[in-house]
Amino acid sequence: MRAKVEVVARVADVPAAAWDACANPRPATFNPFVAHGFLKALEDAGTVGGRTGWTPRHLVLKAQSGDILACAPCYFKSHSQGEYVFDYGWADAYMQAGGRYYPKMQIAVPFTPVPGPRLLVCPGPASAQYEAALAAAAVDIAERRGLSGVHITFLTEGEWNRLGAHGLMQRTNQQFHWSNAGYGTFDDYLATLASRKRKDTRKERAQALAGGLTVTWLRGREITEAHWDTFFTFYMETGSRKWGRPYLNRKFFSLLSASSVGDCCLLMLAKRGARAIGGSFHMIGGDCLFGRYWGAVEQQPFLHFEMCYYQAIDYAIHHKLARVEAGAQGEHKLARGYLPTKTYSVHHIVDPALARAVARFLERERQNVDAACELLAEQGPYRKATTRDQA
Repeated sequence: MRAKVEVVARVADVPAAAWDACANPRPATFNPFVAHGFLKALEDAGTVGGRTGWTPRHLVLKAQSGDILACAPCYFKSHSQGEYVFDYGWADAYMQAGGRYYPKMQIAVPFTPVPGPRLLVCPGPASAQYEAALAAAAVDIAERRGLSGVHITFLTEGEWNRLGAHGLMQRTNQQFHWSNAGYGTFDDYLATLASRKRKDTRKERAQALAGGLTVTWLRGREITEAHWDTFFTFYMETGSRKWGRPYLNRKFFSLLSASSVGDCCLLMLAKRGARAIGGSFHMIGGDCLFGRYWGAVEQQPFLHFEMCYYQAIDYAIHHKLARVEAGAQGEHKLARGYLPTKTYSVHHIVDPALARAVARFLERERQNVDAACELLAEQGPYRKATTRDQA
C-alpha cells in the first residue's frame, strides 16, 4: 500500500467532505461526534487547542494521488481530564517512579464519552489495511516524539478486537443504554417493567412535572440563540457544581448549531409557564439518541431523571429510534430502564515496565467489568420474562 500518514494541526485543514466520507460513510450508522462539523466547532470555539491541554494533531492517511483514505481525531494531551476513561493511577505511579507520563496521545472525541468509530476509514477492500496503518503510525509517532503512549477511547467493539490482535492493550468499562423493543407508546414500555418499578416510574414522572411544568422538544433550526442562552445557563450551573469549570463555552453551542451536524441537535426544555427552569441537550445520529448535558435553575424532585432519561425514552419511541445512550457512569440509570453495556478502549504504553504493569491491571479489570455487567443486568427493572429481550 503506497500511502503515508500526515499530522495536521486543525481539522479545518482537512476537506470536510473527505473527512466525513471516512467518518460516516453510511447514514444508518451516522455518528455526529466524529463528523467534521462537530470537531471543527470544538476547535473554533477554543475548547480545544491553546492552553486547554488538548492540542489537535489529527492523523490523515493519504494515497500518492492525495486522496484521503483514512483519518483519526487525535490530540496530544498534557493532562487526563475530559476523557472518561481514567488513567490517573497509571500516571501517578509512573511519575512517582521518575517517569514523564505527559504529554500522551489521545485518539478520541474531547469531552464526549460516546462510543463510535475512532480510526475512520473509507469503506472498501483495503479498509483493514488503512486502519492498521493509522494505528501503526500513531504508535510510531508516540515513540519518536517522546510521548508516553497512545490511548484510543470509546472505540467500537470491532476496532477493539482488531487493534487488540495488533498488540494494543485492551480495556473495558460500562455504560447504561436503553433499547427500543418496537414500543408504540411509553405505556407499552412501562408494561414490560416489574410492577413496583412501573409504579415508581409513574410516581417519579408525576413529581418531576408537578406544579404545571411542561416539556418542549426543539430540534435543529427550531433552536434559536435565545434557547442556547437559556440552556447554557443550565449547563454552567451543573458544571460548576460537579467539576468546577465546564469544558464547553457558549460559543461552541452556536457554532455546533450552525455546523453540518446542527440538525442532529435536540434541546428539551422544562417550562413553568413561559419560563424555562431546566433542560437537557441531546444529539441524534443514525438510529440513536445520545444524551449529553443537563441543568436546572430550580430544584424540582426527579426533574433530572425526567429530562435526561424518561423524556429521552419518550422521544426515541415517538421517533422510532432504536436506542438511547445516556452517557458515562451512573448506576441510578438502571432503575430507569437503562441496562449495562460494555464500552471499549485500547492502549499502547511506550515504557516496557509500565506496559507490563498496566497489562496485568487490565486483565483483572476486564474480569471485574464482565462480572459487574452480568450482576447489574440481573437487577434491571424489567419483568423476568422480558429481561432477555431488553438486554
